[in-house]
Formats: sequence, C-alpha cells, structure tokens
Amino acid sequence: MKIQGTRFATIEYEADDIIALPDGLVGFPRSRRFLIVNNKEGSPFRWLQSIEEPHLAFLVTEPSKFGLAYTPEFPDKVAEALDLEPTTPALMFTTAAIPPGLPHDLTLNLAAPIVINALTRTGMQVVLEDPAYTMRHRVFDEKSPQGAGAAA
Repeated sequence: MKIQGTRFATIEYEADDIIALPDGLVGFPRSRRFLIVNNKEGSPFRWLQSIEEPHLAFLVTEPSKFGLAYTPEFPDKVAEALDLEPTTPALMFTTAAIPPGLPHDLTLNLAAPIVINALTRTGMQVVLEDPAYTMRHRVFDEKSPQGAGAAA
C-alpha cells in the first residue's frame, strides 16, 4: 500500500505497519490510522504520519532519548482499553516541538503521551491529570544550548 504524503512524498507500507488510534489524537479525531516513520537513521525523532490525512504528521520521540526519567502513571482504563498487562511490550511517544532554527528550544508534550500496545498495534493519546507534566516541557537548560536534559 502507498500514501502520497506532503512531508515524505510516497510512503510504502504493509497492513502490519499501521498503528490504530481509535479515538484519534486530541484535536484530530478523524485521523485514526498512522504509520511511525523513521526519517533519519540514528535520530531520536520519528514521525507519526496519518494515513487518512497525508498532510498530517506529528514529530514524536521517546523522552528517554533525552535522558528524561518519564514514567507517568496511567488510569486503569488505559491498560484495559489497550489490553496492556505488566509484561505486554508497549511504546510511549510524546509529541515534540522544535522552533525553526532553535533546536535548543525543543519542548515535549509530557501531559499527553501516546501509548501503543506493540503486539496489537493499537494505541491512544492519554491526557494526564498530573500537574508535574506540562505540554511544553523544555528539554534543554535555558542557559546552555548544549545543556543536559532537564528532569521531568
């Protein structure tokens, strides 16, 4: 199968590559099927590319790639909805924002991670009620563009 994306041109994929997000993402309820695109080998970033809306792609990452100890607690209903048991392999991504030309101003949305059951390839975006997690968590210390990742 193929989609003609605006960011990556033609993307070829198999049915097994599809990540189903039955509820969509916050603000994008119509996009329910996605691909995880690895645009650059070795990069800590991936793209969550919508299949239904090829112009829609979200920059995502795993907070641990930046040294963040990010282990939010999810409501039981999340584990139930995704059939997650303690031993089930899962993926967790956060959306990332990088202002043009300012990579040291990278922020992550720790308040609404995307959790995926790696076996069923079904996921959901979880809006956390923990005030410790913000939508614009600054990854690098403001004083040093090369600074270490800030603690969550």
